[in-house]
Amino acid sequence: MPILWSHALAALLFGILGVSELRRGGRQWSHAAFVASLFVTSLWALAVAGIDAGDVAARVAESARNIAWLGFMLALVRRDRTGNFALGAVYLVVVAIAAVGALLAVVETVPMDQDAVAAIGAARLAFRMMAATSALVLAHHLYQAAPASRGGIRLVVLTLAAMWGVDLLLFTMQYFHAAWVSSLLVLRGLTMSGAAVLLMLAAHRSGDWTLGVSRPVAVRALSAVGVVLYAGSTALATSIAGNFAGAYARIAQTAIVFGATAAVLAMLSTPWLRAWTKVKVAKHLFRHRYDYRAEWQRFTDTLGKSDAESYDTAEPLGPRVVRALAELTDSPGGLLLVPNVGSLEIGATWKWRCSVGSSDDALVRHLERSGRIIELDSVRAGTAPDDEITSVPAWLCACADAWAVVPLAHGGTLVGAIVLARPPVDRALDWEDFDLLRVAGRQAASYLAEDRAHAALADAARFDEFNRRFAFILHDIKNLVSQLTLVARNAERHADNPDFRVDMVATLKDSSDRMNALLARLSQHNAAPSEPLQPVDIAALIDRAVVARRGQHRLSVRGAPTQALGHVARLEQVLSHLIQNGIEASGVDSPIVLATETIDDRVAIDVIDHGCGMTPGFVRDQLFRPFVSSKPTGFGIGAFEARQLVHAMGGTLEVLSREGEGTRFRILLPVAIPTDTALDVAA
Repeated sequence: MPILWSHALAALLFGILGVSELRRGGRQWSHAAFVASLFVTSLWALAVAGIDAGDVAARVAESARNIAWLGFMLALVRRDRTGNFALGAVYLVVVAIAAVGALLAVVETVPMDQDAVAAIGAARLAFRMMAATSALVLAHHLYQAAPASRGGIRLVVLTLAAMWGVDLLLFTMQYFHAAWVSSLLVLRGLTMSGAAVLLMLAAHRSGDWTLGVSRPVAVRALSAVGVVLYAGSTALATSIAGNFAGAYARIAQTAIVFGATAAVLAMLSTPWLRAWTKVKVAKHLFRHRYDYRAEWQRFTDTLGKSDAESYDTAEPLGPRVVRALAELTDSPGGLLLVPNVGSLEIGATWKWRCSVGSSDDALVRHLERSGRIIELDSVRAGTAPDDEITSVPAWLCACADAWAVVPLAHGGTLVGAIVLARPPVDRALDWEDFDLLRVAGRQAASYLAEDRAHAALADAARFDEFNRRFAFILHDIKNLVSQLTLVARNAERHADNPDFRVDMVATLKDSSDRMNALLARLSQHNAAPSEPLQPVDIAALIDRAVVARRGQHRLSVRGAPTQALGHVARLEQVLSHLIQNGIEASGVDSPIVLATETIDDRVAIDVIDHGCGMTPGFVRDQLFRPFVSSKPTGFGIGAFEARQLVHAMGGTLEVLSREGEGTRFRILLPVAIPTDTALDVAA
């Protein structure tokens, strides 16, 4: 009797509220869904009171009630089009669970043996628990999505949560302890009567039920429903095994639980499956592939800071730039290419597995002119534009993992390019990828440009300090030269001892000459830049260098005599720097080779050692930077000054070095035309 009266009262209250809302009217889908849910709930409560809670009509009405309220919640989410397809999919899954419960209630009425009826009853109960749990999860997220100002929405959600909470308690106790079902049915009837009163208050507090649901809320809801489905499926499988496995029921149930847990752990630990799930969910359940707010926050965080605890062990900017762009597209690695004399060379890598070759200026020109992102699969298939196909180097096409080339442009200048590795789930680039990578590439380029500007300012500051330091040294040397010159003049006046006078004068004059020569060398960069180039006898120049260094290290010479255009003093200084570097890098018994040859219209002067060699990264980034030295007492100015002097003579300085094998510095200068040949040409 208490079950009848409690549910009859709930049916009456829900019916009155439904009629009241129907008469008030409303043009919104959410209001229509609310009215329909009220009437369906009233019919369900009436079926429980008038027939029986265990009758098939009451069970089907219960599923219809759940589906109606889920439809009302979905209408709230979709009203302002702030939801997404993920939420729609979640609601459809929960509706399907409720519908299966109703179908099993109908199937249970079909004549069959007792074991089959028990199995179907257990399955129906499991689906009812799954439906109640899933609905509670959706109600929780709907409550979080509703703003605090929408009191009516929150009160409705709390009421629905109470309804499904009592349902879950009833089903759970029915599963484990059926003796308490009658008392819980009375409690459910009273709860539904109270729910009707709360819904009346909610309906009159707010008639504008609008809200927005964020993407993380939708993802969490989908995950929660997945957990519920997993738990419910496992419980259903173990229940069926307990009814049909007989003496082996415990073994079968243990195997089911163990197998289900192992399958979930295996799926969660598989990177490819996680990436595939992320792609499919984003493609089919969301309007956009990317959560732009979250992706941009992660991108800027990666660029702005590293994971290292201290500055000394911090990750350099180059790998951070590659990692930031690669994480946007779930690429497992990437490669940063930087411009260098018209071509692109390797600048930094992040988990890159392919070998890297050299490229000509075609790719640089194409990226600077077009600024387009290159999809390498289109280049390999021959469907890309012709200029794009011809610009991509062969080694990049041969690397199957290379997926896309993203140009990094800043202020109209190509700062670099990033090659992204192929994601675990292969796919073609679409408009969202192009737009996001284009914007992210510009941001990354600004970081690289700023870093290079800081490096240039630091070099300028070191030059300023270097100039200030040597200004004092030059001043002291100038004073010393003046003093020695004065001593030499005074010594010439005192001729008491002829031998002393001769030695003293010779010594002082020699010191004066040395100091003046040092002053001239230190101030040579102030010479007029229009000083003409002169033919220089390279063989004689090398012979003088060998004689000067013969007491320090063994040097060997090879090559034919030749002449080049240049300056004798500057060439001597360049050779002095390069020979000294070779001596310091080589062993005592390892000779330094000085070789000359003529290559087309250039004269090549090679300084070759077989010492420790240098890494490609040091040659590219450190060797010709001022004040960077691998020697503890070095100033780091020799190689930088040598290249500056060679460039001032219209030549180039090339370096070929292999770690553990040695180094070859090659000076290339214009060849000097002999006088008689020039006269023949003039004639």
